Amino acid sequence: MRMILLGPPGVGKGTQAMRLTKHFNIPQIAPGDLLRTAIKSGTKLGIAAKKFMDKGELVPDEVILGMVEEVSQSGECKNGFIFDGFPRTIPQAEGLADILAKSQTTLDVVVNIDADFAEIIHRLSSRRACIECGATYNLIFSPPKTEGKCDSCNSALIQREDDKEETVQNRLKVYENQTAPLIEFYQNLGLLKIADGSGGIDEVQQNILSVLGEK
Repeated sequence: MRMILLGPPGVGKGTQAMRLTKHFNIPQIAPGDLLRTAIKSGTKLGIAAKKFMDKGELVPDEVILGMVEEVSQSGECKNGFIFDGFPRTIPQAEGLADILAKSQTTLDVVVNIDADFAEIIHRLSSRRACIECGATYNLIFSPPKTEGKCDSCNSALIQREDDKEETVQNRLKVYENQTAPLIEFYQNLGLLKIADGSGGIDEVQQNILSVLGEK
């Protein structure tokens, strides 16, 4: 199974990707993880990426695509892969298509996890984090046993800046401008399937498996 997971920030792509890797026994490919691994390992692409990151600049598409090409053509991905958080833009999608074409590999499916923006804002603004140990909670799905206190160390819980409503709204605007066009891109290629992402984690997983024809 070779697939891409699309969807707005906060819809649960990372969580679902981890579950799908177990279901299909294939690796999850996330650009953030690739960057961290390449930088830590001191690879040529990692060194190039670090130079941009040290200057506070975005890592160019060609560097990200180089990392994606390396991992997608490795033995690790011989039975398939799940892209999580990639591609984010049309140029990245076109670059990925070129990479796969060179190795005579094709995508099987692109799943868009769809959820109402108002619900996503509510979900993300309900997240809390421990100021000491970093444990995370969600006041809707996984609240702490004692309000405002961490279950593990009893320290105070805070709302991170990234989870404040105004910040989430801005992230969703960026998604609409940059990433949402990918839905039409893959729809035109006949690869797109839409899964309802409005339920709990187990329910969303089942929705995804259903659109993939899995039980």
